[in-house]
Amino acid sequence: MNLLKKNTILCLTVLSIFSVGCSSDDDDDEYGNWVESSTFDGDSRGNAVSFTIGTKGYLITGYDGDDYLSDTWEYNSEEDYWVRKADFPGVARSGAVGFALNGKGYIGTGYDGSDELNDFWEYDPDTNEWTQKSDFIGTARYGAIGFAVNGYGYIGTGYDGSEQKDFYKYDATTDTWEQIVGFGGEKRQNASVFVINDVAYIGTGSNDGAAEYDFYSFDGTTWTQLTDLDDDDLDETITFSSSVGFSLNGKGYFATGLSGALTTACWEYDPTDDSWEEVPDFEGTARQDASGFTFDSKVFVLMGRSSSYYFDDVWEFRPDELEDEDD
Repeated sequence: MNLLKKNTILCLTVLSIFSVGCSSDDDDDEYGNWVESSTFDGDSRGNAVSFTIGTKGYLITGYDGDDYLSDTWEYNSEEDYWVRKADFPGVARSGAVGFALNGKGYIGTGYDGSDELNDFWEYDPDTNEWTQKSDFIGTARYGAIGFAVNGYGYIGTGYDGSEQKDFYKYDATTDTWEQIVGFGGEKRQNASVFVINDVAYIGTGSNDGAAEYDFYSFDGTTWTQLTDLDDDDLDETITFSSSVGFSLNGKGYFATGLSGALTTACWEYDPTDDSWEEVPDFEGTARQDASGFTFDSKVFVLMGRSSSYYFDDVWEFRPDELEDEDD
């Protein structure tokens, strides 16, 4: 073989190897990108209440490491800025729950540093006014979950001196509560919830310090047990407590929280086949007690704490973008 032909073959071989290497890198690309938004204007905090109404997100109460808080903040998701609104008139607290219903926001339960709470309040964004409503009829508690489906609000689980699994339904038109049949899972506090197409999906949390792995859906009438979060078919056990739940484009997510230690993990749930997939980690610092905003086309994870350090950062999750840790 002449030298020219030999060198040509060698060159083509090297290029072929390089090309294979490049293709392998492309295969490693993952969808799910985290982009940092404008920093929160108020005090850093964890265990705040959050809900969304239209294109606005609302963050209320929480704990900043020194004080229990009662301020109310509105986030403009379209223009990425914050405005302080009328302070929450109830007792300053953390570990409360909230939900939006019929264009208004609701907040109840929580802990004020001395006592568990069961009062319940309505916020009207059109008038920027708070109104006290009928007290939550369950035991005073914190670390519960709250959500709205099919025109009603719901509060359940939490800690009132011990973990609970009871659930209560709120009718905003009559300002009344009634106890409903709770789900068949274990008692817990600091669970997480997301809502997809008027169905709530509930899981995670802890009971006496042990993680809970059962997972349920609720459509306002029926509880349905779904694949456990430690099912043998999963590549990895999904262990979360004090995480944040959110949904977008028909998928649900659990992110951050405690998983033995603080974590940045994020898992995506597809209700069409009751399956989970791990997606790119949250790009902020690992934390627990974060809050979330879910809009029609955007979702955000914000605040939270790591030990005695409290955060004021805000991150948007874009599940349909390729991961880019440098943006």
